[in-house]
Amino acid sequence: EKAVNLKKDLAEMQEWMTQAEEEYLEKDFEYKSPEELENAVEEMKRAKEDVLQKEVRVKILKDNIKMLATKVPSSGQDLATELNVVLENYQLLCNRIRGKCHTLEEVWSCWIELLQYLDLETAWLNNLEERVRMTENLPDKLDAVNDALESLESVLRHPADNRTQIRELGQTLIDGGILDDIISEKLEAFNARYEELSHLAVSRQIALEQQLQTMRETDHMLQVLQENLADLDRQLTSYLTDRIDAFQMPQEAQ
Repeated sequence: EKAVNLKKDLAEMQEWMTQAEEEYLEKDFEYKSPEELENAVEEMKRAKEDVLQKEVRVKILKDNIKMLATKVPSSGQDLATELNVVLENYQLLCNRIRGKCHTLEEVWSCWIELLQYLDLETAWLNNLEERVRMTENLPDKLDAVNDALESLESVLRHPADNRTQIRELGQTLIDGGILDDIISEKLEAFNARYEELSHLAVSRQIALEQQLQTMRETDHMLQVLQENLADLDRQLTSYLTDRIDAFQMPQEAQ
């Protein structure tokens, strides 16, 4: 009777493992939304816990069969053979579920990381858009134009590392068929805005550089003119002081 009960327990254990394999490993999952992916991650975590909890039952079966083998060698030997098969299948199931759980957790982490990088770059784009807006309707003063140009250039020096991460993370998930529609839409919107604002910012940068160069040249010309006028003023003053007749002056002074 003991052997019959143990044989029944082994069969039930094998049946449970077959059902677990069908439910957790052979079912086709489609992750088209973050909610579906998150639910799959949680389900695989529960599956891993469920399978690992059966380790106690497997150990009890193993101990009981060993005990029976010492008392009834013939029955114990047959059950030991069946036990080895169950132990091998159980270990395989544990490894596969652990592997799938780890993979899904990595995928979820990849998705969260992608969102974080998108948030960072979106904040940078917002800042860039604000700096570009601030270059409009500037007062016609050299300092104002120079400050606006330096402010814009400081934002444009933003490193490209985050955009590289966004591209690689997005492509990894899309290649795996995970959230591909949502990610493609997000990346398309981000890239379009990035290209538009980058071109606009560079155009404004070039325009400000040209405006600044023109203003500096104008300032230099005015400075030279002022220096020439000052020299002429000093020369004319000396003529007046010396009471020199206008017709005695050089032609340019007249």
